[in-house]
Amino acid sequence: MKKALLTFTLSLILFTIAGHYGFSQSNLSPTIAEFVEGMEIKPGFFPLYWDDNTGKIWLEIPKTEEEILYYPSLASGLGSNDIGLDRGKLSGAHVVNFRKSGKKLLMAESNYDYRAITDNAMEQKAVEESFAESVLWGFEIAAQSTTHYLVDATEFALQDAVGASSAISRRNQGNYKIDPKRSAIYLPRTKSFPENTEIEATITLSGSGAGGYLRSVTPSSDAVTVRMHHSFVKLPDDQYTPRHFDPRAGVNAVSFYDFATPINEPIVKRYIRRHRLIKKNPGPDPSEVVEPIVYYIDPGTPEPIRSALMEGTQWWTEAFEAAGFINAFQVKLLPEDADPMDIRYNLVQWVHRSTRGWSYGGGITDPRTGEIIKGKVTLGSLRVRQDFLIAQGLIANYLETGEVEDEAMLDMALARMRQLAAHEVGHTLGLPHNYIASAHDRASVMDYPHPLVQMDGDGNLDLSDAYDVGIGEWDKVAIEMAYREFPEGNNELQEIDKLVKTYREKGLDFLSDQDARPAGSAHPSTHLWDNGSNAVDELNRVMEIRKHVLAEFSEKKIKMGQPMATIEEVFVPMYLFHRYQVDAASKLIAGVNYQYAVRGDGSSPPTTVNAKSQINALDALLATVAPKNLEVPAKVLELVPPRPYGYSANSRETFQGNTGLTFDPLAPPQVAAEMTFSFIFHPHRASRLVAQHAVNTALPGLMEIIDKTIQTVNGFSASSEYEEEISRTVQKALLGQLIDLYRSGQASAQARALAYQGIQKLNDSITSNGSTAQTAHQSYVHRIVANLDREQVEPAQKLPSSPVPDGSPIGSESYQWLQPICNFTTY
Repeated sequence: MKKALLTFTLSLILFTIAGHYGFSQSNLSPTIAEFVEGMEIKPGFFPLYWDDNTGKIWLEIPKTEEEILYYPSLASGLGSNDIGLDRGKLSGAHVVNFRKSGKKLLMAESNYDYRAITDNAMEQKAVEESFAESVLWGFEIAAQSTTHYLVDATEFALQDAVGASSAISRRNQGNYKIDPKRSAIYLPRTKSFPENTEIEATITLSGSGAGGYLRSVTPSSDAVTVRMHHSFVKLPDDQYTPRHFDPRAGVNAVSFYDFATPINEPIVKRYIRRHRLIKKNPGPDPSEVVEPIVYYIDPGTPEPIRSALMEGTQWWTEAFEAAGFINAFQVKLLPEDADPMDIRYNLVQWVHRSTRGWSYGGGITDPRTGEIIKGKVTLGSLRVRQDFLIAQGLIANYLETGEVEDEAMLDMALARMRQLAAHEVGHTLGLPHNYIASAHDRASVMDYPHPLVQMDGDGNLDLSDAYDVGIGEWDKVAIEMAYREFPEGNNELQEIDKLVKTYREKGLDFLSDQDARPAGSAHPSTHLWDNGSNAVDELNRVMEIRKHVLAEFSEKKIKMGQPMATIEEVFVPMYLFHRYQVDAASKLIAGVNYQYAVRGDGSSPPTTVNAKSQINALDALLATVAPKNLEVPAKVLELVPPRPYGYSANSRETFQGNTGLTFDPLAPPQVAAEMTFSFIFHPHRASRLVAQHAVNTALPGLMEIIDKTIQTVNGFSASSEYEEEISRTVQKALLGQLIDLYRSGQASAQARALAYQGIQKLNDSITSNGSTAQTAHQSYVHRIVANLDREQVEPAQKLPSSPVPDGSPIGSESYQWLQPICNFTTY
């Protein structure tokens, strides 16, 4: 009797629970409709249900294992260029599917790096099972209907999806992790549309040990609160036709292994990245398009910058028209009710940071085909202020009356913003950098341009042509190779080969990041932030402009009422006005001309820069470290007082000297000298000098370059004690660079051996002239060299170096161009 009563009671309890939660009596499994009763419904691609009572978001997923695209992003950022967690930052895109296993639904990412493009299902399966996939999440199934599952997506949404804590840790800014109690779904940006579903969450990272970068951008550094976004997107249909990659075409690519490839053909396949663009009238003739590419400008951008961004972005219309597409590219202002994270909007977004930094052109690409699904540009707002600052240093003449004439400076800054918008949008259209374009009459917005400053015979500076206007000739070529429709039946790679030969006949070419960014790179015409077809001639011209600007530099460079100490921020980019052209000219030393080549295309073979040009480059570079060119004008020294209260004395934008609060007159010469020598004696360049002389003794070798440098540096004349001290500073800078070369693991053994010999020669050449200063200098250098081979050198016996004030983006070098996950490149 008791046993029967217990059974009846248990059955009654289960019946009551099942009725309360909507479970069927037969299997205790609720339907989705029963489970979500009373919740707020957000219908769409993957329907969402919001339970306000529990703060949970529920996701309805189709039972089919059809693949979709998932990617996380950062809806609101940290505001620090150094940490890199910007508003709108996109993380990697994942092709995923959902697979049921019991009461669990696994979200698994397919491995499209390894495929078998074949109709043989078993061959495809062999590849799939040979390489790992990634299960990104496991959901518990709470309810189901005939065609769908319902899962709790709250915990999934509240994860650190963009790796913010790791980014903070990598920059030594503290140890942080998610605090669930201070994290929640952000409902205003949690939406579902016909082809995409968006979930956003407020994420709080708590921790300790906050570094200076983090403290500077958070109200309370123990709690870092941002918003993270999750996008589930319907993948494009199979009507897109991938285009095979040609390394000469100037277009980005996705690559993968195709194990169905015949063994006599390359196993790695590459498709270019581009938007889908379909003509109403297919074929090579001009035609309107079925659906244009539309880019939206962030309405949070202030005027007149907003108009400049729209104008610069619109330049690409001309390139698409040249490729045969009419009304194919459009620019609009993002509607007020649009979500910038929505996959449907190609976006140019305005982002604020605490310091100036890079802008980015990136987006989301279908990894299966290379089709660009969303283009996304991030523009840092402080960049335009740096451009204005450069113009200010060049031509500002603020009068005592308080009269302000900023028009020409504003014009230059806005011209730069137009060019920058076009550049970053170019990345989102599929184009990489083309750093040889500046040597071809500014042929591409995909280069990094230095402001082209003209000076007449009277010393008047003209900024009206500082930046080019409109799309370049190369940009039209690149868009044509990526998007042009070729006659039906023609081989695309053969058609691209014809276009390559045509652009080379016109004097154009394409060389990108790996050929320009490394300080020791070899091509004599491929640089960042340079101008002109001849890097040495341009360096000499830039040095003349710099000389004029420094001679005319006065308190009129800042407005009335500004602290006088802030004039240093204007002075720094003027003093270092030649920094990027020094980099460019150094590439003629052991330089090599070359092209991206494929067999049979008639490309020019690599040729070494002739000896005369190499020595001319060295002469121009050594002229930059002459004391007369390095001394800070006396009237500038009189202008710069110690920093006032409330203004940091350790700005990254100023010279860091050794004199405490006062401006150190020897810090700028040391920085400039170390900069020049670091380019001349870069380990890769030094090793090439050894190699080129071994192959052809008519070309200069490393020892010849070292000898000439020592002779030139020792032969500098000095007209004052200040210049004499600069000469000693230059000698120490040269010694420090030769020691760095000797110790470098990147240099060849013979380059290091010759560097050691150069150290001894420099050491022997420094003699005393009887002055106390020179005798101390000689003794100090001798002691450094004598202790060079000791295993542990005391700090006092090391040559101290001085940090270079921040430069790039023009004004810290960044190498984020090295295979970013979803950003195509940076600027």
